[in-house]
Amino acid sequence: MTLFAADYRRALVQPSPNHGERAGGRKPDMILLHYTGMGSALGALDWLCREESQVSSHYFIHEDGTVVQLVPEERRAWHAGKGSWHKQGDINSQSIGIEIANAGHPGGLPHFPDEQIAAVIELCLDCGDRWSIAPERVLGHSDVAPIRKVDPGERFPWARLHAAGVGHWVEPTPITGGRFFQKGDAGQPIEALQSMLSLYGYGTDINGEFSEPMAGDVEAFQRHFRQERVDGIADFSTIDTLHRLLRALPNFA
Repeated sequence: MTLFAADYRRALVQPSPNHGERAGGRKPDMILLHYTGMGSALGALDWLCREESQVSSHYFIHEDGTVVQLVPEERRAWHAGKGSWHKQGDINSQSIGIEIANAGHPGGLPHFPDEQIAAVIELCLDCGDRWSIAPERVLGHSDVAPIRKVDPGERFPWARLHAAGVGHWVEPTPITGGRFFQKGDAGQPIEALQSMLSLYGYGTDINGEFSEPMAGDVEAFQRHFRQERVDGIADFSTIDTLHRLLRALPNFA
């Protein structure tokens, strides 16, 4: 493994052999956040740097906020797997991947330490500035790979990131009663909701049927944007939050 100069000035360097060329000479226009999902930060970092793992990320952030760079930003790290956003696949070729040391769902969803989140914010701002990445293009792994992935999880403090200029966010609409949609429902209202999810970026099929994959997309949306209840049911809170997020997008007509 060859040492390289860190792209982020505060990062230590620990090279991973798991990377390649970005397809078509693409430049990163997305930042993807993950949790490691392992009990040991050092064990997770070691795994990302082992050739046999066939996984990596550009950056790794310890609980104390120490940032380690594993792959040069110009290279394609292997962190996202199969997924899509705005109908574009090969997420690895268009993203910078950041692994955040946290045991995740397997470890009971522990909270992220303040110093770690401060480091996430500073790193995202730095990468976003250097690569001109729009705030709404800072996403979680679960956004691009619903059902298959659930990180960084519903306890990740997206609101805190947004307050510092990272990511896209509106305050979630409070949960109330009223009409809702769920698996098995069908018709024009479902098609309209599918269109909204697709317009935001999710890979939702627009067919008017509330299927298992659509429930996964709704759950992924809630995990990021309406974290109080993650159940895959499209209630008024979920739908209204999505509508307000769309209206808050730059140049949204």
